[in-house]
Amino acid sequence: MTDLSSSSLRSEPQKPTGNSPPPPPPPGHVTISLTPPSPTPPSATTNLRKISLLPLIFLIFHEVSGGPFGIEDTVKAAGPLLSILGLIIFPFIWSIPEALITAEMGTMFPENGGYVVWVSSALGPYWGFQQGWVKWLSGVIDNALYPILFLDYLQSGLPVISSGLPRVASVITLTFALTYLNYRGLSVVGVAAVMIGVFSILPFVVMCLVSIPKVEPLRWLVVSEKMKGVDFGLYLNTLFWNLNYWDSISTLSGEVVSPSETLPKALFYALLLVVLSYIFPVLSGTGALPLDQRRWTDGYFAEIGKVIGGGWLGWWIRAAAAASNMGMFLAEMSSDSFQLLGMAERGMLPEVFAKRSRYGTPWVGILFSASGVVVLSWLSFEEIVAAENLLYCFGMVLEFVAFVRLRVKYPAASRPFKIPVGVLGSVIMCVPPTVLIGFIAAFSDLKVAGVGLVAVVVGLVLQPCLKKVEKKGWLKFSVSSHLPDLMT
Repeated sequence: MTDLSSSSLRSEPQKPTGNSPPPPPPPGHVTISLTPPSPTPPSATTNLRKISLLPLIFLIFHEVSGGPFGIEDTVKAAGPLLSILGLIIFPFIWSIPEALITAEMGTMFPENGGYVVWVSSALGPYWGFQQGWVKWLSGVIDNALYPILFLDYLQSGLPVISSGLPRVASVITLTFALTYLNYRGLSVVGVAAVMIGVFSILPFVVMCLVSIPKVEPLRWLVVSEKMKGVDFGLYLNTLFWNLNYWDSISTLSGEVVSPSETLPKALFYALLLVVLSYIFPVLSGTGALPLDQRRWTDGYFAEIGKVIGGGWLGWWIRAAAAASNMGMFLAEMSSDSFQLLGMAERGMLPEVFAKRSRYGTPWVGILFSASGVVVLSWLSFEEIVAAENLLYCFGMVLEFVAFVRLRVKYPAASRPFKIPVGVLGSVIMCVPPTVLIGFIAAFSDLKVAGVGLVAVVVGLVLQPCLKKVEKKGWLKFSVSSHLPDLMT
């Protein structure tokens, strides 16, 4: 076997003698097998259904967006013109490079570790673990937001859930109800993602069509009307939060039908769906109604729909927003839990995290992630967005470094989908999003920066502690013998 975490790539595979299996790699190391993998036992594949193109598109859609809900703050922070320009330009700076890197690396390493395996292959298992830690933590922080937003959209009709014990009980009940759906299988989550996605998009299609006669294009040219200035912190954090997480789907690569073909297609169609689902509602809302910038915050699209199309459309958008938060929770929980499974299969986490339920789901990872969601649900919306953005930025820097390093280190490695640029082009492609990361970090307040720093330090210490636990034999760690070939 060829060890990608070693300092050089050895071209000769080690061949086992007789009928004995080849020796396993050291725990925590990421390997590339140049020999055919051992057949997977029937018990490992029984009742496991792979995700096809359409559910994958909507899983990515919910990982990244879920609809235009939450994009309203860009108008509040900067006015219609900068909001519209941001939604057009930002995908070229961030979303497209991240989606392309995910397509290349996800098809190069089609297993559930996703970006953890990418970084481990390029920088070694220590930094792979750090990548897994910050990405899992940012995902759990992100997921803590969705039950809260779901209740926020419903509390106008059910004021009893707005505060106190009823709200706490509602958050916990909703979290565990959605967690159970994740436990029941990725195919269930995929079907739910498609149904929720269609239900969430349709009211905005109706709103955009109905608003056409009322649109005044000059309203789109306003910059921060009746506001003292542009709130660049809120503006950038909102854009970043609504247009990132393209790489999250990589942790489900091992569950995808023909990932080398399906993953790039799904990322392309999801990118179109996400960008269009943002731009047209903002154009409709800012163009059809006089600007009241302070009202452009979470939930305002329901008010816009009510004014443009009537009360029925407002309620449809409100229901779609609530449903969308459920879809985003399901998608994020799937990625987070399968990431832990992938890390356990690579020997980075205790073996128990690799255990699957009878539905093929990583039940330990699901419970672990759900517990984190409940613990973090006390944070405010702004704190959640800023904290997860900062942690996510740290992980993305590691991904960019891994992407370029693997291009340099293994230029001839098999890449079923390859971005048509060389090493220099790879570096140039990573420069704009890296600069953007610098701006995001610069606009973080001290409290958020402190939380992010503490989280990173915990990861730096946690990995050696786990190695000590493994060495003492207190918990069992192992590298799965059924990992697919990563290069042939």
